Amino acid sequence: MQELKVGMEVKKDHLVTKAETAKSVGSGGLEVLATPMLIAWVENAAYEMAELCLPEDSTTVGVNMNLDHIAATPIGMKVRVKVVLKNIDSRRLDFEVEAWDTVQKVGQGTHQRFVVQKQKFMDKVQKKNNPE
Repeated sequence: MQELKVGMEVKKDHLVTKAETAKSVGSGGLEVLATPMLIAWVENAAYEMAELCLPEDSTTVGVNMNLDHIAATPIGMKVRVKVVLKNIDSRRLDFEVEAWDTVQKVGQGTHQRFVVQKQKFMDKVQKKNNPE
């Protein structure tokens, strides 16, 4: 297992299918890459980077996303998402994010995740079902 370090980056490629369009996910009426899908792809890349470096009993949860979706991408085109770990502050991880289709930059922004202990986190969440 490697250690999380500022400067680490992950790139992931995705193909836009009909299932990832704004029309399909309900965020718009056109068959272009949906902003919620782009956000999910960014979150997934950051999550996977951190997951490779954390102990088995820990994970990360997304707490903030600031993403400008600046250009539309049609069905059938590839999108590359890049996340770069810019800062580590105790349990907080700050990422800079970009996304490019095969023609132009389509997204840019920041994403923040927190490292949590899985069991402790889930115990706290489950208490919502059984308030005392």
